[in-house]
Amino acid sequence: MSTQPKTFLTPERYLEIERKAEFKSEYYQGEMFAMAGARSDHNLIVDSLIAHLYPQLRPRRYLIYSNDQRVHVSATGLYTYPDIVLVCGEPQFVDAEMDTLTNPALIIEVLCPSTEAYDRGRKFEHYRSLPSLREYLLVASERVHVDLYTRQSGEHWLLTAAGRPEDTIELSSVACKLTLAEIYEQTNLTSEPQP
Repeated sequence: MSTQPKTFLTPERYLEIERKAEFKSEYYQGEMFAMAGARSDHNLIVDSLIAHLYPQLRPRRYLIYSNDQRVHVSATGLYTYPDIVLVCGEPQFVDAEMDTLTNPALIIEVLCPSTEAYDRGRKFEHYRSLPSLREYLLVASERVHVDLYTRQSGEHWLLTAAGRPEDTIELSSVACKLTLAEIYEQTNLTSEPQP
């Protein structure tokens, strides 16, 4: 056991370090957490999502950012890197560096075994405190399955789940539709029998 005290980082110091870093780290309550690399299917799913969302978003004033766009949840202090972030209208940033977004309308996380519990649980708790967030899409990377959480009145969220390649998921926050076959088209998951 280490007897060295932990060093508390301010959010300002975190951003200073992070902006110079070669690798991404998240930040929460004075600590930085290094992010691990993703597996092939995870990356292919992210690419497919962007490839199929972009043509639908292009005619409108919606922006789509991939996993290098940092998001700040001001109510809880979390700084994180979602897999995909969509913004309706003008993006809002923490400061003039314009690298830390504060107003996502839709956040998409592609799940992996090591982070699934966090993405479904504590991380979603953080995200729910974002006033701009209207939908949260969780995409499995080891099977064909998505869970879409849509903000209702008050603090209520509606869950819509889909698990067949022919299923369509409607993202009302950005007026887009995706079939699961499109999401998983670069993987071998749609040809495997689902449990």
